[in-house]
Amino acid sequence: MTSKWEKVLRRIDDYRWEIPMDYKEGMLVPGIVYADDKMIKKIKEDQSLEQVANVAFLPGIVYASLAMPDIHWGYGFPVGGVAATRADDGVISPGGVGFDINCGVRFLRTDLTEAEVKSRLERLVETLYLNIPTGVGSKGKIPVKRDRDLDEVMTTGAHWAVAMGFGDPEDTLATEEGGAIAGADPRAVGQKARERGLPQLGTLGSGNHFLEVEAVDEIFDPAVASVLGIDQVGQVTVMMHCGSRGFGHQVCTDYLKIVEAASKEYEFLLPDRQLASVPVNSPEGKEYLGAMRCAANFAWANRQCITHWTRESFQQVFDKSWRELGIRQVYDVAHNIAKIERHKVGGKDMELCVHRKGATRSFPAGSGAIPAKYRDVGQPVLVPGDMGRYSFLAVGSGMAMEGSFGSTCHGAGRTESRGGAKRLLKGRDIQQELREQGIIVRAHGGWASLAEEAPVAYKDVADVVEVCHNAGLCKKVARMRPLGVIKG
Repeated sequence: MTSKWEKVLRRIDDYRWEIPMDYKEGMLVPGIVYADDKMIKKIKEDQSLEQVANVAFLPGIVYASLAMPDIHWGYGFPVGGVAATRADDGVISPGGVGFDINCGVRFLRTDLTEAEVKSRLERLVETLYLNIPTGVGSKGKIPVKRDRDLDEVMTTGAHWAVAMGFGDPEDTLATEEGGAIAGADPRAVGQKARERGLPQLGTLGSGNHFLEVEAVDEIFDPAVASVLGIDQVGQVTVMMHCGSRGFGHQVCTDYLKIVEAASKEYEFLLPDRQLASVPVNSPEGKEYLGAMRCAANFAWANRQCITHWTRESFQQVFDKSWRELGIRQVYDVAHNIAKIERHKVGGKDMELCVHRKGATRSFPAGSGAIPAKYRDVGQPVLVPGDMGRYSFLAVGSGMAMEGSFGSTCHGAGRTESRGGAKRLLKGRDIQQELREQGIIVRAHGGWASLAEEAPVAYKDVADVVEVCHNAGLCKKVARMRPLGVIKG
């Protein structure tokens, strides 16, 4: 596999590699992969580059099929893939969003320091673990008992949670799309998705989903960090990573069947059935967009509820209100979503359907799509790493608008499958190893959950962020290291 790509890939510059259009007959645009020399060697080893080339077949695709440095194999699209299609005559593909619709990251800052938290860290992690439902099939504590209630969650997202007392209105101002994307259509959501969603609102889930208490480890840009509420090294922060749970998974599952059946009628010539697509403006495309937006809003409501219980947990442990503790939301970003956006392509302003699957929006200073308080510095970009190393806070860049439709990386990116990670770590006490690093971990799934998500399973997120920073897709602001983690 490696030898084939040695002949195919063409180096553009230090951080970009091209898969030329003549690699496969039927490619409508080239593939462009963001990576350095070290990363590209590993990327060549799996099927993700083939998926980048396959995405280039999508009708209406413009500029390039893009891959961020955290790319790895996924369903249809690679995880870390970005593709924009013309909204008027292009397609939308559920595989370009993924099963966990609006899987995303929320980041909170506090006035606490690591020194103040250290003696209560174990109790804090335990309190968070008890207050926030985790694990496969976990059920929430939210009073969503009727379809009518769920319809409100689907259309108003985080605003529903705030109205129910789970958070503060200011939280929605620091959330992508204001915490609720317009155009959600509950009529497009099937009964099975509703049944799965009703009991799961306000749950963290399993797999790579987590909530992490962190300490700021390094500040790269003090002026921008201050605007984002980060004031000093040692400041305690909280990062959570989760999505739309079984609700979003079922929406994706339902529409993969619908879209795959419908795509045969449109007679698109695609190299992979997992890329099944329909025109954006077709009845099926509009229904999928309406249902996907419902799932996106469910995810924002979900993270809003978890934010509320995070604040309650801090209040219980430190015996002060969350306002006294300075627990404010910095931002919340989606990284599995398709959006209708306007971008310039070849100097022409175009309305596009931008698929971001395992990629984060990265809009620059001055963008009207980001909160007013951040318009002088750019949209906050949240990039989690693994539970043994660090995560990053960055801001959007103008170069991202030119090279990636305002997109950047979303995390570290896997290098080992879950099964492979467990084989590598067999016989090791991962929880104790992390404790020896000063990291307290609680996992609903025990050893298996920790092994599947251990640092050995991931790229070093610092390498991923460095590529994006140097390529101009985002600008580093601060680095955080984990103190305590809860997982499913």
